[in-house]
Amino acid sequence: MSFTAQDVKALREKTGCGMMDCKKALTEANGDMDAAIDFLREQGLAKQAKKASRIAAEGIAFALTNDTNTVGVVIEVNSETDFVAKNEDFQNFVKTCAQTVIDNNPADVDALKACIASGTDMTVEALLQEKVLTIGENLQIRRFERFEAPCVGYVHAGGKIGVMVTFDTDVDTTSDAFVACGKDVAMQIAALSTPYLNKEGVPADVLEHEKKIMREQLLNEGKPEAIIEKILGGKVAKFYKENCLVDQEFV
Repeated sequence: MSFTAQDVKALREKTGCGMMDCKKALTEANGDMDAAIDFLREQGLAKQAKKASRIAAEGIAFALTNDTNTVGVVIEVNSETDFVAKNEDFQNFVKTCAQTVIDNNPADVDALKACIASGTDMTVEALLQEKVLTIGENLQIRRFERFEAPCVGYVHAGGKIGVMVTFDTDVDTTSDAFVACGKDVAMQIAALSTPYLNKEGVPADVLEHEKKIMREQLLNEGKPEAIIEKILGGKVAKFYKENCLVDQEFV
């Protein structure tokens, strides 16, 4: 598999490694980006690259709960430019979409478009097309997730990141204490891009993949086989601390 200068640049942006190291990694990996990242990590040149759940497009993510904080939604709506993402009319449309998801529980984006938009007499699709005409850009409802549980939402950096945290609790979900606690947890997730709740939530194949990279890294450092397993235990503990919410230091 061949690779281009753009691939080298992309690998450098993902890992922070030098151009020559990235070129060597892509050569060793026959152009496979994921394998090249693993190679750099095995050489001790790159840290774990957290997989992004964000889509490379302009627009905003928005999080909304109902009045009792028992139903929540996170939604992403894309625009062509960042300028439009800051447009109040566009932002209000996104909020209307989120409220419609809360009120109607649509199965997917197509089902959402067929719903009557909350607070209007128009379908979401008709409202979307109206906004396309008035705003002058192509707009797209990308995705959403709806939750039925005690929850608190948080939007970071003006809509760059949206987080919804759900809880298993019987406390008063309308209390200031519950909302404050939920916001703190959501901000932690937004700041650190936390992928897992706890150790039990880490898929077995992910853990084995990480341990394989750790072993290769230790072998490349010249560590004796006899002590590698002992060192691995500490590295796995560090992996949990960095990637599992309940094991992270509160920021």
